[in-house]
Amino acid sequence: MHMLAPVLAYVGLGSNLDGPAAQLRLALAEFTELQDTRLVAASPLYRSVPLGLSDQPDYINAAAALVTRLAPLVLLHALQVIEVRHGRRRDGPRWGPRTLDLDLLVYGQTCMQTPELTLPHPGIPERSFVLYPLADIAPGLVIPGHGTVEALRERCDPHSIAALREMTHE
Repeated sequence: MHMLAPVLAYVGLGSNLDGPAAQLRLALAEFTELQDTRLVAASPLYRSVPLGLSDQPDYINAAAALVTRLAPLVLLHALQVIEVRHGRRRDGPRWGPRTLDLDLLVYGQTCMQTPELTLPHPGIPERSFVLYPLADIAPGLVIPGHGTVEALRERCDPHSIAALREMTHE
């Protein structure tokens, strides 16, 4: 079997149900169990207003950096297994409440568009709940076609997101 060279990938994490901060912390711990993958950085947690449906709790968000030898779709499927273990369902409204949402944001310099996966994630440039945590761990990361994470973050509305204090309860 051909072994892929290690790639730096970034994942966005979000939850607004069933103890969101605990959901994210557990998911980060589960990243360490992924085959041929190593968690190398995780952002602090942020609270953000929901995208789409406003009649739902605020989200808790974070970002993680992984070094992986898994191909993009294999990594995506591994992330989806973690979501399901957390009770994630995909039968509700788009952008509705969820126990865990794991988005593969960036996979090295890979640009791809398939029915299942688009890289880099198309929502990155306008989502403060992605850019603030991502800027904590990779401010100089270049999102192909859009510029650096830090430059994109500077254009976001700072009022839609707030850093969670470590001692607070969701």
